[in-house]
Amino acid sequence: MSKLPPLREVIARHGLSASKALGQNFLFDSQLLDRIARVPGDLKGAEVFEVGPGPGGLTRSLLGAGAQVTAVERDRRCIPALEELSEAFPGQLTVIEGDALEVEAPALFTGKPHIASNLPYNVGTALLVGWLSAEWEPWWASLTLMFQKEVAERIVATTNSDHYGRLAVLAQWRSSARIAMPVHRSAFTPPPKVMSAVVHIVPGDEPPRVKFKVLERLTAAAFGQRRKMLRQSLKAVPGAVEAAEALGIDPTRRAETVSVAEFVALARALSN
Repeated sequence: MSKLPPLREVIARHGLSASKALGQNFLFDSQLLDRIARVPGDLKGAEVFEVGPGPGGLTRSLLGAGAQVTAVERDRRCIPALEELSEAFPGQLTVIEGDALEVEAPALFTGKPHIASNLPYNVGTALLVGWLSAEWEPWWASLTLMFQKEVAERIVATTNSDHYGRLAVLAQWRSSARIAMPVHRSAFTPPPKVMSAVVHIVPGDEPPRVKFKVLERLTAAAFGQRRKMLRQSLKAVPGAVEAAEALGIDPTRRAETVSVAEFVALARALSN
């Protein structure tokens, strides 16, 4: 890493600035970036997928940790800065110019990569839901992702909390999710209006006899009308109210009181 110029210098030289339209916020603190790169564990020789590397702040730390990084960046202004990184770490970095929502990511790797990203805010949740709804066992080994703090809290939320909802169930029914570290808004350039946090998600076993599409439909119905009782909100899913009663789930409850395990049990009952 010592052979690399400071990131601020690279950005100035290439005339880069964070694009609001692309949801960019740059991180310059190398110690913080190194901490994020350590969250997945030992990356020496490991494959890593990075979305939206920008000028390559986190990329530097991932490469410095010994990872084989494949990065997808849609902002062509950043490509020259990333190509410099590729030269500094021969054979360790592959840069793909494109949209991560359209790239067939699993085909880029020989094994199961760790996904590590300071995600662009405007596509972060969509990417996460895509990765969580992938075929199980998933094609990735772990997710280490930067989100706005409120989104991070929704991912790790427990029942009866303001943040508990569909995202928590989708993240936790066959994975474990935790907030690895908070990140102050002042760490970014430009500083966003909100705080951020790094979430770490590790896949677990898929509960038997549960169809993801059924769980997805249940959570969409239940949390789409979260202030209503289940007997109202679940009417949109045929047989759901009856199945809830058969499982001892009181239909006068509201969605935020229903645990991940109860949603899984309900989905199993409807996954014929």
